[in-house]
Amino acid sequence: MNVAIITARGGSKRIPGKNTRLFSAKPIIAYSIRAAIESGLFDRVIVSTDSDKIAAIAEDYGADVPFRRPANLSDDLTATAPVLEHALKWLGEHGGVPDYACCIYPTAPFVRKRYLAEGFEALKEFGCTTTFSATSFAFPIFRSLKIDEEGRVEMFWPEHELTRSQDLPEAYHDAGQFYWLNCEKFLREPRLYASDSRAIILPRKLVQDIDTPEDWETAESMFKAQGLELGG
Repeated sequence: MNVAIITARGGSKRIPGKNTRLFSAKPIIAYSIRAAIESGLFDRVIVSTDSDKIAAIAEDYGADVPFRRPANLSDDLTATAPVLEHALKWLGEHGGVPDYACCIYPTAPFVRKRYLAEGFEALKEFGCTTTFSATSFAFPIFRSLKIDEEGRVEMFWPEHELTRSQDLPEAYHDAGQFYWLNCEKFLREPRLYASDSRAIILPRKLVQDIDTPEDWETAESMFKAQGLELGG
């Protein structure tokens, strides 16, 4: 059995009401829910939340909300892995732990069915603990700069000051969209990045972290420019 777990707590300080705020005329969480449902990969799509408002919207778009996430897993400091561990253990107590699960973030309107499927196939093919979405940095990180409190600039890697960009290795970062889990392996060691994890590489045009109002505006512009729609 495959289960999608969308993690959506109620509190958000930088963007109040972030998980239910309208993104291109629909609650942003709706994009993750509909992409999961329409992918056909899941026997069940559930939302882990502490919020009645989020729960009601999630159910309107077709997700199940079978429990409320406890307060100790709903604050600013709670990482994703403990939230998933809680959801999987709850499922284990109410019918059985699924074979595979996919955590999808609620603020991931760019998540596409194609890449969810690629993540699942890679998980099975390579027998790994997790697969997750990633993308490349737009500029070589080895040429990056830091600025101190006095405004002075220096390179993080000064040894690469004269290295041509094309001679530097490409670097990648987590795209913050989804994490497929082999549930048995994950529950033995609840970590999203295991020693055998594999990345599913997304094009940069489908990746935008949404942590600030400026990020939100950028994401909406990118979404509209590409003519993307609900459902992935």
